[in-house]
Amino acid sequence: MDIPLFGDAPNKRRREINLGGTHTATSHNDILQEAKLRRIQRDDQRRRQDAARRIQHSWRGYAAQRDVRRRLRSTFEQDITSLTGLRCLVLLGQDEEALARWSAVILSSRKDILAQSDQSAVVLLQRVSRMILRSVSKNPHSPHAQAHLAVLNALLSDNPARATLSRYLVSHGFYPSLRQAVSQLPVPAPKQSSILSPLATLLTAPLSIPDLLPLSLRELLLSVLTIPLLPNRLLPALGPFSVRLPLASLDLVPLDIINDPALSSIESKIHLLANLAAFTPPRYSALPVPAFAVYLQLCALLMNALPTHALEPPANRPDATKSWADGDDSDEEIDTKVEIVSSFEELQSLPQLDERTRKRLQTLPSPDHISTLLRASQNAKLTPTIISFCFALVTVWPTRRDKVLGTMVAYNRGSLVREVYRSYVRSSPLGRDESYSEITNPDYAAHWPPLLLLAELYTQALLTMGDDEFFSEGKNPDVPRNPLSLDELKVYSRKLLNIAFALYWREDAASAQESVPGLGQVKWENVRDKATKCLQALHARDSRRPFTTPEHWLVTAHMDMSTFIQAAILEEKQLSQPEGGRAPLLNKRQIAYLSPRLGVLNNIPFAIPFDVRVGIFRRFVLNDMQMRGVSEWRGRGTHRVTIRRDHISQDGFDRLGEVDLRSPIAITFVDQWGQEEAGIDGGGVFKEFLTSLCKEVFDTDRGLWLANKKNELYPAPHSYATESHSLAWYRFIGRILGKALYDGILVDVAFAGFFLAKWLGKQSWLDDLASLDPELYQGLIFLKHYTGNPEDLSLNFTVAQEEFGETRTTDLIPNGSNIPVTRENRLQYIYLVAHYRLTKQIKKQSTAFFEGLSEIIDPKWLRMFNQQELQILLGGVDTPIDLDDLRKHTQYGGLYDDHHLTIQLFWQVVNTFTQEERRKLLRFATSCSRPPLLGFKELNPNFAIRDATDDEKRLPTASTCVNLLKLPRYTSARVLREKLLQAINSNAGFDLS
Repeated sequence: MDIPLFGDAPNKRRREINLGGTHTATSHNDILQEAKLRRIQRDDQRRRQDAARRIQHSWRGYAAQRDVRRRLRSTFEQDITSLTGLRCLVLLGQDEEALARWSAVILSSRKDILAQSDQSAVVLLQRVSRMILRSVSKNPHSPHAQAHLAVLNALLSDNPARATLSRYLVSHGFYPSLRQAVSQLPVPAPKQSSILSPLATLLTAPLSIPDLLPLSLRELLLSVLTIPLLPNRLLPALGPFSVRLPLASLDLVPLDIINDPALSSIESKIHLLANLAAFTPPRYSALPVPAFAVYLQLCALLMNALPTHALEPPANRPDATKSWADGDDSDEEIDTKVEIVSSFEELQSLPQLDERTRKRLQTLPSPDHISTLLRASQNAKLTPTIISFCFALVTVWPTRRDKVLGTMVAYNRGSLVREVYRSYVRSSPLGRDESYSEITNPDYAAHWPPLLLLAELYTQALLTMGDDEFFSEGKNPDVPRNPLSLDELKVYSRKLLNIAFALYWREDAASAQESVPGLGQVKWENVRDKATKCLQALHARDSRRPFTTPEHWLVTAHMDMSTFIQAAILEEKQLSQPEGGRAPLLNKRQIAYLSPRLGVLNNIPFAIPFDVRVGIFRRFVLNDMQMRGVSEWRGRGTHRVTIRRDHISQDGFDRLGEVDLRSPIAITFVDQWGQEEAGIDGGGVFKEFLTSLCKEVFDTDRGLWLANKKNELYPAPHSYATESHSLAWYRFIGRILGKALYDGILVDVAFAGFFLAKWLGKQSWLDDLASLDPELYQGLIFLKHYTGNPEDLSLNFTVAQEEFGETRTTDLIPNGSNIPVTRENRLQYIYLVAHYRLTKQIKKQSTAFFEGLSEIIDPKWLRMFNQQELQILLGGVDTPIDLDDLRKHTQYGGLYDDHHLTIQLFWQVVNTFTQEERRKLLRFATSCSRPPLLGFKELNPNFAIRDATDDEKRLPTASTCVNLLKLPRYTSARVLREKLLQAINSNAGFDLS
């Protein structure tokens, strides 16, 4: 036969060959796509075959399993109560129907099966009990749950193998499973429930195994006592459950439980705290000391781990933190009346708590609970844990701080305060002069709670402590003894001063927001605030009636003063000249954050010498003048104002109400005939205007001001003073006094200390009431020390006041007329009465006054001083007049110079004057009898003497507006003395000639 050429088959199409030597692009792509498609088809076919094999395998396995389960079920049904039936039940797995059948049969006829103790049976019972537990946790309301619980209780109670079974279950999720079951119970629990009693019994079953108790109790705390509203869910069975709780063994639980992941959320910590508060307090007296100590420590750790305000009602978060000790009109931060920048703190997200949980937690800070706690902790070993507990409580729950602290202060007549200081604070390394800068050392963590709690306690005690008690040495049986002696207060206040200064002085402002080691959420800023508040209160007492030396409060040894002054001035200038516009008014905390030097000056100014602070104040004013382009009295922007001599106050109010008083003011007086008066324009006659204005507006007959027995002024508290036109006058007077401070003009007006405290944003104390109403003060002191039943005095939470012949009653708290004053709440009543009289009655007046004052004087400048120092800044220092200093800074005019005969005679005569006569002379010439604090170089304008006439029969006159004495040219010392004394004692008038 013929063989085809080139091996071609006879019927096969000959392959086409491209003799051109190349393939086209299209044919090449087709070949690649075809190869790819065939590969995909082969892979798909392989997957299909593999899937089919798996399906077949699974089906065969399922069929076999179904067959095995059918046989197992059949065997199980034939002999449920035998060991074989039990084994079949285990092999069947989580078969709810089989489990239910087994539990029912066992309970009805074969409970003995549960008591088997051979190893194989015990292993099977372990598996079955775990399966039953899962069934209950999945659905505690199922029809079979009661039988399951009964079986579990039988296995874990009267059973030879109960220890083995309990150990197995606890290590295999016993308590997490029960948590799941209990969490599904309704709230409140129904009165008739078939599962509550056995479920509550089961919760405590493993706790009866001694060697298992530590683990079981830990798991119970973490899984069960963290369930929200646990007592409400177990209510019908709550009594037996509570009795079986082994709270006496709490010391077996390590405190590192606080770091367990189960307590990672805020809510879990709060619910554990609430449940502990429900079950433990009724058993305080029966708890062994170790268990009680662990309970207190655990509660303290839980509270320390919570954000501040976490336990507060929503209405009190985060800014409604006022308590009765703060007052509902607290003046602690008077800056709130003006513009405030936002806080530097980031607010944490706080949980929403059920009202029942919140009510349960409210028992912790209640006076009854704190009293019970203190009575139960008489053992000295518990004092450190009580300190930690109470410090954590007042930190996390600020609105209840007064209830806790007030109860602790009053407990056993202050013995707790004394014990905390003498046992824990006195020997503390914190705040010592030689190591003040090491306070952030983590090794000192354990020393902080007692020191800070003592600061809180003593600050609270000072709210209602009179000076008679403060300085009491226990010799008078009718006056309680100060819990701390004056020597102890000196040591403690020095510790606080070193701590506060070190924390304000830290250059790294962000470190203030770091948490204190061992104190949970407490930050260094909180430590600084607590130390500062107590320190300020102690210094206020010392300022009014010294018990230390002036050097006690100074920290000049810790710094170079000249560097401090320059840095403070620079920092203030930077804060006063922000980029982009007007500087915001900052509160004390914000200033401390931005500027360490200003933080010291605004919070603990007494750490810096007074004369240094006055110099800094004058530099602040000078910087402000320069910033606004006013460096001299006759600077740019002088405002010229005409004032009628017989309408000084009204014209001043009308024409200076909206004028920028920081600019120079030129006053022109008009007499009663409408003629302008001639005057020496040393900046206008503004000083004379100011002196005359003060005489008018501070006249108590005008109705705006009242005077106490020391003739010190404070705003009138009656309703007339709170009307809009009166408040406008207070604002105007504040502006005018601000102008006097700004220009360094001394004003011969004395204000009551409690009113000056308002200028500085400070709290008024009970002892301030003595200067306002001595009778009321004595009555409150009597009530405080009254040994009988205060309810016999028939007092309630109201205050009566008389106005224009009518007496009206005001509630101190809501429904106060129906709340009697008792032994428990009398300190609150005393504080509220004092707060009402010292603060609330003059709240609007003080606010209006301060608004005007702060328009001229930056509030942070004023906060460099206390009340007494501010009075000196306003009216000069009440010290002997230094004639050498006065002569050194005296200017002469006309024919006079320092060598003129009359001037020589003048200084000889004045040198023979008594201090009272010298004050009268100074008042005659300058309108103020007190010299400036920093000497007569600060008198503005300087004291001056000018010749008046050669008529020696004329009396000397003065132009107080320019501090000018116009002295005739006397040639006899006797005549000069006689005329000068006659003039200053007869108050010879102002002379414009």
